[in-house]
Amino acid sequence: MTYTDSRGAAAPEDAPPLIHVTGLRKSHGRHRVLDDLTLSLPPGVHALLGPNGAGKTTFVSILSTLIPRDSGEVRVLGLDPWADRRRLQRLISLTGQHAAVDESLSGEENMQLMGRLFGLSRSRARERSETLLARFGLTEHARRRAGTYSGGMRRKLDIAVGLIPEPRLLFLDEPTTGLDTRSRQALWDEIQALADQGTSVFLTTQYLEEADVLADQVLVLHGGRIIARGTAEELKAQVGGSTIELRDDAGHVCEEIPTGGEVDDVARVLHGIAESRPGMRVTVRRPSLDEVFLQLTGAPPTDQITEEALS
Repeated sequence: MTYTDSRGAAAPEDAPPLIHVTGLRKSHGRHRVLDDLTLSLPPGVHALLGPNGAGKTTFVSILSTLIPRDSGEVRVLGLDPWADRRRLQRLISLTGQHAAVDESLSGEENMQLMGRLFGLSRSRARERSETLLARFGLTEHARRRAGTYSGGMRRKLDIAVGLIPEPRLLFLDEPTTGLDTRSRQALWDEIQALADQGTSVFLTTQYLEEADVLADQVLVLHGGRIIARGTAEELKAQVGGSTIELRDDAGHVCEEIPTGGEVDDVARVLHGIAESRPGMRVTVRRPSLDEVFLQLTGAPPTDQITEEALS
């Protein structure tokens, strides 16, 4: 089988799935966080959604060799992430929710130090450092202490550090949490560029727009299992229906009318509006990923609890 992502990039015929999981279970104390989770993913960009407490971080921690599973089969790039963790760690990289750089060192010192820790020669570590700092727009700040960086700059540096070993798969656990809109968009651009150049990405996020923008496939984790999977558009189609928005002269939404989504249904509602409320500005929109999430999980993405509270 040949795996392709939405950009048309194909993996070799004999390439294993990027991630293959069967019957995965993991508990924190008496609480089962992952319950018989099963999935298989091709190379590409995949976004994992779910309220905090759904097990996103636990799942990523298992996939990225940090913790063992209780039971089930797990393969990442064809390797068992616990039994073969030393081999797998040379092929993957993980950036967590909080920047892991040394704030007392400069950007380039952080980069070169990690290069040496990854086993690169001094010259190769310097070369990778210069390349990645330039790629993330940090060259002019390379000699500043990382502790003086803005939040967006620290996240960029953190991801750049993770790319030192040129991983085949990059795990990003809520990479843009806490960033302002501009910094978030800049980081999205960098993640998109990585994907376009062939790096597979598995990210967790609490920003549904992030999944909508970046992911080839979106996975929804709830109750310890993957309850929905597909492109953002496929998930929106599963929810179905459209919403007709009525706007006043200032452009403010003054009423929303849900419809079944069928052409005749929408046309009927629009005809009724034209007769009863002439002059009203009308917009028809499809469900948002937020609405998909709400329908699938029964809770808005901001209605969250932490995994730590369940452990």
